[in-house]
Amino acid sequence: MSEMDRRTFLQAGAAAGALLSLGGCAPRDDAPGSGLGGSGDETSAADMRDFALEEITIDEVHAGMRAGEYTCRSITEMYLERIEALNRQGPRLFAVLETNPDALEIADELDREFQASGPRGPLHGIPLLLKDNVDTADGMTTTAGSTALLGSIAPRDSFVAAGLRSAGALLLGKANMSEWAGWKSFEFGASGWSGRGWDGGRGGFCKNPYALDRTPGGSSSGSGSAAAANLAVATIGSETDGSIVGPSSRNCLVGIKPTIGLHSRGGVIPIAHSQDSTGPMARTVRDAAIMLGTMVGVDPRDPLTAASAGNFLTDYTAALDPAGLDGARVGVLREYAGFDSRVDALFEEALDAMRAEGATVVDPVTLPEELRFGNEYEMEVLYHEFKADLNAYLASLGPDAPIKSLAELIEYNEANHDLELALYGQELHVRSQERGPLTDQRYLDALAASHRLSRDEGIDRAMDEHRLDALVGITAGIPAVQDPLDASGGGGGGCSTPPAMAAYPNMTVPMGFIGGLPVGMSLCGRAWSEATLIRIAYAFEQATNVRQPPAFQPTLLV
Repeated sequence: MSEMDRRTFLQAGAAAGALLSLGGCAPRDDAPGSGLGGSGDETSAADMRDFALEEITIDEVHAGMRAGEYTCRSITEMYLERIEALNRQGPRLFAVLETNPDALEIADELDREFQASGPRGPLHGIPLLLKDNVDTADGMTTTAGSTALLGSIAPRDSFVAAGLRSAGALLLGKANMSEWAGWKSFEFGASGWSGRGWDGGRGGFCKNPYALDRTPGGSSSGSGSAAAANLAVATIGSETDGSIVGPSSRNCLVGIKPTIGLHSRGGVIPIAHSQDSTGPMARTVRDAAIMLGTMVGVDPRDPLTAASAGNFLTDYTAALDPAGLDGARVGVLREYAGFDSRVDALFEEALDAMRAEGATVVDPVTLPEELRFGNEYEMEVLYHEFKADLNAYLASLGPDAPIKSLAELIEYNEANHDLELALYGQELHVRSQERGPLTDQRYLDALAASHRLSRDEGIDRAMDEHRLDALVGITAGIPAVQDPLDASGGGGGGCSTPPAMAAYPNMTVPMGFIGGLPVGMSLCGRAWSEATLIRIAYAFEQATNVRQPPAFQPTLLV
């Protein structure tokens, strides 16, 4: 691939949220996007905003349960009704692919447990939606947005799903996403699209609830749209480069992409183990922090989690200090700005707010030029690891897996062109298949260069030189018009690549609105610095109070 190919794909893709981690599925007769479920005018704008649980937090749900105002069943019923109203009718967000067929039975059991012995954990009775790349051993499928995995039900819970259940969460459903997390084609121009051509897949084109003609970002499109639209208390997304923080920025959410190894990827459909991570997407920093602590731990299925022993916390809420910016030193990634003067102006206001809260703002802080956009090292790592990691995941499904290798996936796509290749090709699949094993020197050299640039010469050097607590930058540009042909362009900016390549944490928090569309600010830092990032993000959130629920505008082009 030429340097122009790399930069075009990663500037328009990774920074805007096209390099991500996976999950999805294919249409049933009653599925959103199948043509059923109403004409789209059944739910008024007033109905969308007149919702008893709008913007409710984990703490507020628990307070309501203790007071007898809510039960897990009652809030689950309300969310199921709202999903039906907004996902398949009304604005037709197509944010949720399927709901858990046993949700109400699980809610009843959680209510009985709450009455008998109190909460199981910090998420007791909290309905959450998971990106459809996260395995759940229940009645829900996990397919990476591809019809090739139609009907695939995991033989066991992913480590993440098991942790959430252990904390008492109710896994309400699977969220829409970009097919194979965008790791399919250079021309993959629309977020939240899964196989089946122009009419979408099981989920259709996922929409941004702030303006329905705008992208929600990818690949955790449904997780972002659903959390913003109050279809659950919060959601789980996944990221390889930009796909938790990008959709969170475009949906006015807090999103945390943790250090690689803090969360196990066991049971998560992969792109690349060097960069993949799951993480919370929530409406408040506190909710995201509560969720983060329930997903940690060492897992034999994921060797990289061994390094997290002694570095993770099971409770990150101690970091929630409203004075957390006082005395903090943050470095400005100025070279990741300059794409849109309106976004730059909003960023300056955010930096001023941080200064007003007592932070020292070091401006600018530079990173290697190769990290500014896409680079050959990251791409080479992803090519090799996608082949190895996807083949390993498919093998974990056992002998009944619908497909058993990347080679079979490529063959399936070719044989089902109308379903899988009507809009986009599969060049990334093909190029990944052409790569050798992870012992190849080409791969080893690319991984070493990736870590050298992003760690030794990048984040670690900058933070040592300026004695920083965090780096700060623009998460993403203004949400662009949703366009399957990618004719509208848009976006720009985004600083997800350095922490992605470094395997370091990255976090986004709402920064403000431009024309009614949200834009986020990113905080990244050293490995295992999640508590520090949460402390700074919480203080910024409390000082600025940016988050507003969506307006569900049909379009801004009026």
